[in-house]
Amino acid sequence: MEKNKEQEQKKKKKGLSPMHYPQLFLFHALIVIVMVWLMFGVFIGITHAPNDDMAPRIDGGDMLIYYRLDKNVKADDVIVLKKNDTQYVARVVAVGGDTVDITDDKRLVINGNSVIEKNIFHETEKYWEFLSYPYTVEEGKCFVLVDKRQSGEDSRYYGTVSKDEISGTVLTVVRSHNL
Repeated sequence: MEKNKEQEQKKKKKGLSPMHYPQLFLFHALIVIVMVWLMFGVFIGITHAPNDDMAPRIDGGDMLIYYRLDKNVKADDVIVLKKNDTQYVARVVAVGGDTVDITDDKRLVINGNSVIEKNIFHETEKYWEFLSYPYTVEEGKCFVLVDKRQSGEDSRYYGTVSKDEISGTVLTVVRSHNL
């Protein structure tokens, strides 16, 4: 009888039942699952670049990690957006109130100033059938261009992008090839 009392006292000292460890594991697993869901369901997004429109910096198939909560974009931000049920990746060149012009000699002009863009290797073509220039961007919207200017689909093709069409701002690119 004294041995049983001693064993019970030892168990009370430890304070752990045999079911405590599985319960503790499940509790910690639940915390990890909630944190991963918050991280990748609310704050961070992961997608693949749909095409080569942002080459050479972003190639088609590269994995993009983007911040979902950043809707206040500025010039030179690379964003993931959804327009007409299609996902695009593009660079912001103008925001609300800015005037965009593409000259006859294929230069990009923002608010009357020629933009010198490093690492853009293609001339900026006008797509006359969609917009007339100079074009003033409405408040709450942005004008985006792809880096491969001669053939890509961007604001010259589908118009300006509103905040609710922006999925997020690209944080980093993970190359899928050409490492």
